[in-house]
Amino acid sequence: MNVYVIGVATAPPSFAEHRLRLEELAYYTSRSALDNAGVSRSRIDSLTIASCDELDGRPISSMLMSAAAGGYETDEVKVTDAGASALCLAYARFLSQESQLGLVVSWCKSSKTDVEEVMRQRGDPFYTRPLGINAMVSDAMFAQAVGEEFGITEEDAAQRVVAGYQRASHNPRGMRHPVPTLQSIAQSPMQAVPLRSGQRAPLTDGAVALVLASESFVKRNPSCVPLARIAGAGWCSDSYRIDAQRLRGMNSARTAWRSAMTQAGLASAADLDVVELECPTGYHEAAYAQALGITDERTLSPSGGAFAQNPLFCTGLVNAAEAVLQVAGKAGPVQRAGVKRAAAHSCHGYAQQGNIVMLFESPKEAQ
Repeated sequence: MNVYVIGVATAPPSFAEHRLRLEELAYYTSRSALDNAGVSRSRIDSLTIASCDELDGRPISSMLMSAAAGGYETDEVKVTDAGASALCLAYARFLSQESQLGLVVSWCKSSKTDVEEVMRQRGDPFYTRPLGINAMVSDAMFAQAVGEEFGITEEDAAQRVVAGYQRASHNPRGMRHPVPTLQSIAQSPMQAVPLRSGQRAPLTDGAVALVLASESFVKRNPSCVPLARIAGAGWCSDSYRIDAQRLRGMNSARTAWRSAMTQAGLASAADLDVVELECPTGYHEAAYAQALGITDERTLSPSGGAFAQNPLFCTGLVNAAEAVLQVAGKAGPVQRAGVKRAAAHSCHGYAQQGNIVMLFESPKEAQ
């Protein structure tokens, strides 16, 4: 059974979205995706949302957010680990024939809470939490481990950061941050060895929505033109322990990658034209490229990835939207020529404990 993406939208990112309430941010993004797909909200039969109560600052946030996101009188399911997880769940619902037309929505206002404190509270109360391990510290531990494993130097990581900002500067859906110099990164404050502030992608506020449709729905509604076909999906969570074996092995990333590639019938990264990686630092990009066997650097994150926009919880789902636009030939100034297949990657948890990979291909390739 083929499952297609027929609509996509991302909210204009910002460091702090004060103009719109969270409900309004979800509503307008969902509305834009439905308009892009050419369907009305009343026609969808499923809504799959991804949100984090702690980052939203609202207990059981779906009670307030589901209707705004498009779930009024519609079957709704929520996931809480990452935005890209909602896309995987929605895909599974379509494969099991539970849905014919569905909406996938995720959002995050990183500016509304203390992200590092939220991440610290994710630690167990007897060991990790008292040590003060948070996103910054766990990312630094990951950077140390993969730096030793793959021979990644501070200069290598900084060069990737500059390249990410350069690609992001052309993306109209990104923040268009000023492109830093290698010197400014090297002179930025050390936050947790080996990470300096200039090496970390800035957090932003944002939202993203995709409209999925079954093959039968597309056949019945020829005016709804598919942007991309979902060719494969893989996800995996590794051990909660932040030890050297888990950090250096990157087993959850490798497992998710293999699963998605196998489903899509692809042999290696050489079969992909674009790979949108979720990489909050240059160390992450270098490590993922080596672990996943990505040798053509030109395929890496033409959107700029997290250096274009980084609404934390849903950055990986933004990557999926960018991958869809690439295979549809609608990515604008960051469009790569002749894209037939694209991968979107997402990671979540302490030091990338969980990883998700989604593969998309041009509908013409599926025929």
